[in-house]
Amino acid sequence: MLVNLQEVLSYAEKNQWAIGAFNTPNLECIMAVLQNAESYQVPVIIAHAQAHERVMPLETIGPIMVLCAKKSRVPVCVHLDHGESPDYIEKALELGFTSVMYDGSKLSFDENVENTRRAVKLSRKFKAGIEAEIGVMASSSVSSEGANGTAGIYTDPEVAKKFVELTGIDALAASFGTVHGIYTEKPRLDFQRIEKIKELTGTPLVMHGGSGLSDDDYITAIKKGVRKINYYTYMSRAAALASKELLNRHDGVMFHDVALEAMKAMKEDTRRAMKVFYSIS
Repeated sequence: MLVNLQEVLSYAEKNQWAIGAFNTPNLECIMAVLQNAESYQVPVIIAHAQAHERVMPLETIGPIMVLCAKKSRVPVCVHLDHGESPDYIEKALELGFTSVMYDGSKLSFDENVENTRRAVKLSRKFKAGIEAEIGVMASSSVSSEGANGTAGIYTDPEVAKKFVELTGIDALAASFGTVHGIYTEKPRLDFQRIEKIKELTGTPLVMHGGSGLSDDDYITAIKKGVRKINYYTYMSRAAALASKELLNRHDGVMFHDVALEAMKAMKEDTRRAMKVFYSIS
């Protein structure tokens, strides 16, 4: 069942969950995520990041994502992650995406507001939800999102409040210590900051760089107001490690064997994440 961002966020708020938003640059990723969501009977977000355009073009994977969402037995939002240009965002909406993220976090505040307001107007035309970002996420050396090695700029709660008021977005991505990519050291998460941002904005908050945290970190973030958690790096890494192990273990392995092994690993990894995000015992 294809739904928009507002609908899945309403599930999250009502149940005090965080909706899992999983990047799905290929069919194996989509299948792993949706099979788990249907097994647990929970809403979910499947996403395509503009940074993954080199991996899989939007016009190729987008219609597949939308079709799979429509056929799913649970509510599925199809989301564009880190859209950086109006043309790319509009292309996703025309393909049937029900949520977009405009990322102007590296711009000045005024430029970010101006561009986000344009993206909001565009998303409303398609009855889709919209997320935007204030504060800059740090990136590890293996991340495909953002500039590698950049220091994060934590989101100022007062600035976040002003940003939400000026733009009218449905969800706010805020920086409070997570990073894109593999964690090379234990993250220093500022939960008081995220709690204050939620208090001042009254808006569902989004955790980017959501892979690789401890269960306790996820649980605390959800309690403080995070309602959407972006997750990809560690599920992708699990697939790579499982594929490597299969290739080392057997001769004569075919590509379809590797694809199935990778999907199995991603399904197991995202199953563990979903159990925490949706408080499944």
